[in-house]
Amino acid sequence: MTLNSALNGVNDQLRGALPPEIFEILEADRRRAAGTKFAEAGAKIEDFTLPGADGTPVSLGDLVADGPAVLVFYRGQWCPYCNLTLRTYQQELLPELTARNATLTAISPQKPDGPLPDLEFPVLSDTGSTVARGLGLSYPVSAPVREAMERLGTDLERVNGTWELVHPAVVVVDRDRVLRFVDVHPDFTTRTEPAEILKSL
Repeated sequence: MTLNSALNGVNDQLRGALPPEIFEILEADRRRAAGTKFAEAGAKIEDFTLPGADGTPVSLGDLVADGPAVLVFYRGQWCPYCNLTLRTYQQELLPELTARNATLTAISPQKPDGPLPDLEFPVLSDTGSTVARGLGLSYPVSAPVREAMERLGTDLERVNGTWELVHPAVVVVDRDRVLRFVDVHPDFTTRTEPAEILKSL
């Protein structure tokens, strides 16, 4: 089963579990994001230092010191699509990246004071979406989506410090901090397949 086939299963489950009016609001939001302009392969990304989930700072320089870095931008631990994706990357991608001297790192706008994720690779907090904004990934949450998320018990103001989200994305950065692969998913129910990431390397 591919990652996106599994994500379709999550979407079907949520369709049945969520109130229809809330599901329709979220569906409309993912369609609205299509056509946004993002960073492209060949551009250079500025160095950054972000705190890990345990508070330890990690820089992009650290991540690309010995080889390319695969950066996975995700919405947050509250997002079931993100959780499935990160678990899949850990199982199917991490061993292959390690064999290729590449690092895997997840980045979200969540504050670093939440529960530690059960992952074997770094999870960094881009509070304020500074790094994501530089890649064109950050966007403000619309009023209808904010109301829907609050009804579901997700308060981004508390979790992120702001009502702002990021489009899920995978970027591959080489040792010179040049973007070699950029795959953005304005439709947050889809993600980059592990095979695509390995091919980009």
